[in-house]
Amino acid sequence: MADVKVHAAPAGAAAEGVKQPYHLVDPSPWPLLGAFAAGLLATGAVLYMHDHGWGVLAAGFLAVLGVMAGWWRDVVRESVVQRAHTPVVKIGLRYGMALFIASEVMFFVAFFWAFFDASLYAGEPMQVARTEATGGQWPPAGIEPINPFDLPLMMTVILLLSGSTVTWAHHAIVEGKQAQAVKALGITVALGALFTMFQLYEYSHASFGFADNIYSSTFYMATGFHGFHVLIGTIFLAVCWFRASRGHFTPQSHFGLEAAAWYWHFVDVVWLFLFVSIYWWGAGGQYAAH
Repeated sequence: MADVKVHAAPAGAAAEGVKQPYHLVDPSPWPLLGAFAAGLLATGAVLYMHDHGWGVLAAGFLAVLGVMAGWWRDVVRESVVQRAHTPVVKIGLRYGMALFIASEVMFFVAFFWAFFDASLYAGEPMQVARTEATGGQWPPAGIEPINPFDLPLMMTVILLLSGSTVTWAHHAIVEGKQAQAVKALGITVALGALFTMFQLYEYSHASFGFADNIYSSTFYMATGFHGFHVLIGTIFLAVCWFRASRGHFTPQSHFGLEAAAWYWHFVDVVWLFLFVSIYWWGAGGQYAAH
């Protein structure tokens, strides 16, 4: 059996009652409140999709945001004030974030699967309804795909730049350059917000709607779900920017920023797959780079 190395509790932790490397959290209302908030949000979404107004949906969304803010505030307090995030605890946090990203990968696998199944077998003889809907071709007849070398290419450049700036922020924290980290995170947040605005502009000017056919449904599900991740990642990085400006991160302890960087790089990689497969290849060769 391998030996387990026990780390000493961090300085100042004894006053908070932490006398061993594992952190047992205090009783918290957030898991229960989070379950109720998520249930309210789901109920509101169903009611909204059945034309019963958006009041319950808005209430559920605000409830989820409130739980997130309160829960993560407590986690930040555990790290910054209580010094409860020992090396052993940080290992658990890293595994948790890695598994979360892996679960997100599977979401996108499902969307890519739907897109490629429909596009590669658009004229499948056994799929009579699909063949009728697509006209046996991809993109389906009557669909005018978005030019990948127009706005999507600009959005690609924006995300690649943001990946560089978040890496800059991470290295600045590691090297103890607080001001540089704050600056780099600010630029990253601005680039993320710019990407979201461009995507909204693209959607508002697209020639096809979500429910038009299988092409539009898979297009909006894949790119829209990615856009939602960009929005969440931008908020994540904005919180890191605020925390960095408050001096929460040190060269020895900055997992919050590291987790945000992991998430952001994951978002970048997914977008590259989206750009190549859905925007470029999925356009059926109608556009060529100039």
